[in-house]
Amino acid sequence: MAPCMCSKISPADSLVLGAVQIMIGIFHVFMWYFLLILYMGQIRGVFGTYEPITYKTGCSLWGIIFIIAGVSIIRATRHPTQGMITCALTTNIFCIIIAIIASVLTTIELSSFNSVSYRNYGQAKLGREVSRVLLISYPLEFSIALTYSIFGCIDLNRHNEDTLTAVTEEAESTF
Repeated sequence: MAPCMCSKISPADSLVLGAVQIMIGIFHVFMWYFLLILYMGQIRGVFGTYEPITYKTGCSLWGIIFIIAGVSIIRATRHPTQGMITCALTTNIFCIIIAIIASVLTTIELSSFNSVSYRNYGQAKLGREVSRVLLISYPLEFSIALTYSIFGCIDLNRHNEDTLTAVTEEAESTF
């Protein structure tokens, strides 16, 4: 049976996936800072202030995990040891989980809109638009992390087989 040539991701593609993950993470951290300034500037109105669940949980600050995963992909591509590949795989699986949780929280936020005072309506509306933009980027992060995780498992399996083959050949040559 001939090996499938599509079962390996090229180093250039891995570097691009890592760079895109870093850019998505930086974008999320900047959006967190924007939301922090936006919601901290609210004036206490008749109905209170607008504090969505994604703001309370710091959902867009989780972009730091995306940055860490992107860096681990780049390091695993440049130095492909079993430990680095495992580290990159673990951080990307963690990114998949975070992207799913963040998507669910953002969807819950956008589906329920409690009435806010007239003073804070503009800030709440702008914050919801930022949440919509972030909701678009979570599936992108999910797909990047899933792609690398699948190919990382294949690469880790191939790395283990190569190591096992080398050890077996060395043991046979000594007899």
